[in-house]
Amino acid sequence: MFHDGGIDAYETAEAPTRAFVLHPDLKSAKARRLPEHGLAEAVSLAQALPGMQVLGAEVVRLPRMQPGMLFGTGKVDEFKALFKALEIDLVLVDGPVTPVQQRNLEKEWGVKLLDRTGLILEIFADRARTREGVLQVELAALSYQRTRLVRAWTHLERQRGGFGFVGGPGETQIESDRRAIDDQVIRLKRQLDRVVKTRELHRAARRKVPFPLVALVGYTNAGKSTLFNRMTGAEVLAKDMLFATLDPTMRGIVLPSGRKIIASDTVGFISDLPTQLVAAFRATLEEVLEADLILHVRDISHPETAEQSADVNDILTSLGVRKTVPLLEVWNKLDLVDPSQHEALAVQAGNRAGVYPVSALTGEGVAALLDAISLAFDEEKTERLLTLGFAEGKRRAWLHGEGVVLSEEQAEDGWQINVLWTARQEKRYREI
Repeated sequence: MFHDGGIDAYETAEAPTRAFVLHPDLKSAKARRLPEHGLAEAVSLAQALPGMQVLGAEVVRLPRMQPGMLFGTGKVDEFKALFKALEIDLVLVDGPVTPVQQRNLEKEWGVKLLDRTGLILEIFADRARTREGVLQVELAALSYQRTRLVRAWTHLERQRGGFGFVGGPGETQIESDRRAIDDQVIRLKRQLDRVVKTRELHRAARRKVPFPLVALVGYTNAGKSTLFNRMTGAEVLAKDMLFATLDPTMRGIVLPSGRKIIASDTVGFISDLPTQLVAAFRATLEEVLEADLILHVRDISHPETAEQSADVNDILTSLGVRKTVPLLEVWNKLDLVDPSQHEALAVQAGNRAGVYPVSALTGEGVAALLDAISLAFDEEKTERLLTLGFAEGKRRAWLHGEGVVLSEEQAEDGWQINVLWTARQEKRYREI
């Protein structure tokens, strides 16, 4: 537990929101994590929101969950006095809180309360940049608010206007709010459908580019954006902040071998990501589903790096990432590891295939990683003789653009082209 009256997460023109973080530790729950590490992550989540001043945090041991208040009456009274003394505005509970528990605790403590899902939604809303990202956040937020007894959405019905023919005086406020949210959800889904179709056109255009796609994935705050910047020279937001990247960013890279690839930086994964958020952001992670190579970036300095890695693998599996996609594991943040441990880490990495220790911050190990990426695409090549008709000029142009043509002869009805290519290139050719 800590209390600190002087920690400003971010300076803002307005007075900061005075927050307190609670991490419920349920005895019955089978958690991968130590509760202290869960609390530290929750504090980092809170600090990812601008204008948030975290004044304290505590792990709360729970023998059982109380249906009305979540915590026992003794703890509720204890926190009430503490929050009043610290003049807390917002309590963040790192776990699920039912609508009834939220209402009762807010009334008892006289503060606003957010559970883990609500907090992650707030962060996503703050980080979303693309039209699709914004719509996905709004859709997930509406779904979440609908389960919160829609108390915060009463203004929607009033804003909608109309003559009052629908619903009538007998309709309760909650029913009218639900209907207002359902109408908004339908509108958002229509807009999202249009955006997704546009995105599909962009992806179809990218498939014609003869460059492999390399997707960076990993637990949030593992250093993906810093590595992305190191590899590409791009100025993507790279801060020591959870969820710093939400919308995928793509850049071209010329590897030391001269091969060109496209790198994609993606939103960080996190444990216990609410199901509705995984579904809402599936389209955001489509670049991962289409990747030719995945770089799983791990914060090797984190005390729970193994648990974080397991969470990432679980989410990749839930997204349906093909097991046939090659994956390299990048052990990042070597600069934060004690120098005396570097040799042991190097030996450990050397005993496993496809593992590369690096420091994206200092550049240590990045050259070896780029060489490994080059090698991953230097697949076995086979020679094949193709016969193309004159109407297949698009395929012929693709072959020359890909640089796989060994020789070409023009015949009466088309071309005889001798190519040397990889299985991946042959697959793409067949799709033209």
